Amino acid sequence: MASIASEESANPHWVKRAGFDALSHIPGEQGMPIVGNTFKLLADPDQFVMDLYKKHGPVFRNRAFGGVVVSMLGPDANELVLFDRAKNFSSEQGWGPILNMLFPRGLMLMDFDQHRADRKTLGVAFKPEPMRGYAEGIGRVIADQIGAWQGDMLFYPAIKQLTLDIAAECFLGIPLGPEADLLNKAFVDSVAASIAPIRRPLPFTAMKRGVEGRQAVIDYLRPQIAERRRNPNRTDMFSQFCRATQEDGSFLPDDSILDHMNFLLMAAHDTITSSVTSFVYYLAKSPEWQDKLREECLSIAPVGAALTVEQLDQFTLTEMAFKEALRMMPPVPAMPRRAVRDFEFGGYRIPAGTNLSINTSFVHRMPDIWPEPERFDPMRFTADAVRGRHKYAWIPFGGGAHMCLGLHFAYMQMKVFTHQLLTTRRIVIAEGYAPKWQAWPIPKPVDGLKVELRPL
Repeated sequence: MASIASEESANPHWVKRAGFDALSHIPGEQGMPIVGNTFKLLADPDQFVMDLYKKHGPVFRNRAFGGVVVSMLGPDANELVLFDRAKNFSSEQGWGPILNMLFPRGLMLMDFDQHRADRKTLGVAFKPEPMRGYAEGIGRVIADQIGAWQGDMLFYPAIKQLTLDIAAECFLGIPLGPEADLLNKAFVDSVAASIAPIRRPLPFTAMKRGVEGRQAVIDYLRPQIAERRRNPNRTDMFSQFCRATQEDGSFLPDDSILDHMNFLLMAAHDTITSSVTSFVYYLAKSPEWQDKLREECLSIAPVGAALTVEQLDQFTLTEMAFKEALRMMPPVPAMPRRAVRDFEFGGYRIPAGTNLSINTSFVHRMPDIWPEPERFDPMRFTADAVRGRHKYAWIPFGGGAHMCLGLHFAYMQMKVFTHQLLTTRRIVIAEGYAPKWQAWPIPKPVDGLKVELRPL
């Protein structure tokens, strides 16, 4: 079989992966032959990481998914890797072995000068004027859909459909017809393939379905590029990316546009679906916070009002509560990198070529940073509390040069949704209800999250 995009041989510019001998001085676990600790890690990733932390400390190695990874835990590790003053860490080479067959050359899979250039070009779609238009579109889509949400329902599939429709409105500028099911299946298959134990697209495997899902998205978008370049009146993100120019004045190549759109559509769709689902779950468990947020929502705008961008800045308590939900269940539980130079951390010399991971879920629950970490407490995010904490103790959107480009879009979507939902509904769950969550690759409730929405 020919080399595939996620393999070292297909990426000669990657730093050669460090072998076991180069990492033998770092404590850790090898696990079972061939599969290592893959299945333990997938079964309960938080407990698995906690067990290794207690046994080995904040720096340890682990073999899973066909390779050895060195974990570095804590806010200092997060700052070193994400801020990356010395440009020691490659996001492309960290994510590449996981995502290159599914989301190649997406913004998260770029480094240094190329990442900076493409991020600047794509940033045109996230400036204030386009964001105003997105706020209007988000409000229309939410108003059209959640009017029918009441009584007993499964929240996760409902919000997944809603966020897909918002992505269609704001990213593509078109309502989805028959394409909706195609795109949704493509994203589901691609995300599932990212943690598939079999890393080649062999027949009947999750990776094969993921690769086919990526191709379906590309085939849907490619024929539209030329028309969108010709039409200056279209303001959706896809059209803006098609017309965006690079530093030399040229358009982004078609393949670059398609790669970025494929990645951004998935990220905007699946990560916000996960984030709003966990947010709603914690609000359902904390009715007193529902009341506080409802009061804030009504103080800003009446029921059914279309919110302006300026009004969205006033949702202080709502944003604090959302941040706390992201602390408790970050949509990206861990972030991989590969060292491109030797460096030192935690008393260990770590060689170039080492695959690294920082763990968002772990640092978000460190009790010396977050007292009673299992308790939902939005007051952790008052201005004074944030000032007194390590800047990299809370990293649901990453940090440094790779800080999520769409984080303001995510906040906007959440605030519009919260206003329309909480001013018309009360979220209720059964007493003692504690759904099981699939932790990786993006958290979601296994049972779909059973809620009751009671009209006010």
